[in-house]
Amino acid sequence: MTVRRIQINDLAHKFPTTDLLFEHLNFTADQGQTVAVCGPSGSGKSTLLSILAGWEQPYAGKVEKQGIQRIRWVFQNPYGVSGRTALDHVVFPLLAQGMMRCEAESKAVEAMSLFDLEYAAQRRFSELSGGEAQRLMLARAVCSQPDLLLVDEPTAQLDMRTAHTVSRVLGHLAGQGMIVMIATHDPSTRDACSRVIDLSVYEPLQRREQS
Repeated sequence: MTVRRIQINDLAHKFPTTDLLFEHLNFTADQGQTVAVCGPSGSGKSTLLSILAGWEQPYAGKVEKQGIQRIRWVFQNPYGVSGRTALDHVVFPLLAQGMMRCEAESKAVEAMSLFDLEYAAQRRFSELSGGEAQRLMLARAVCSQPDLLLVDEPTAQLDMRTAHTVSRVLGHLAGQGMIVMIATHDPSTRDACSRVIDLSVYEPLQRREQS
């Protein structure tokens, strides 16, 4: 059985024109965990996701990954092919895995139903609202079956009722064997997660004194 784990050792990050965003960050996340990454704007939440994805090299410290091959990121601003249907977007990663179209469509609708989106299956991407497109990206990510799922502000464009639904589903996704890391300001999303990393705790002393 594959063991999936992320281990962060004394991580710190800054950009060439900024002070340190955070420092001395240490944590371990195992499969089956949903982790909320919280903190004020500018504290480095999205940056931390970029580091975990391997897109950004940390200023200091080390990221160790075990059993993680497939990484998927759901961005805050959804993107898609305007003329394709919502169902096409969710079916695609299943077809890429070699699944037949009929079976793939059934699995895709099931994933869309997790986010109360099955009614929009035949709508074009250009016809979706911002909140619907955001939920569509989450459904597609679920069908990609990643080892590590990174989600950036998933409820930013959603109304309160829908946000609660999405938060609840995200809180249970890790049960499928993945590690889920969510950058969020939303208390309901934070509360739905099994762990919370508050980056304000790792803010350098100099920045705290300045604020």
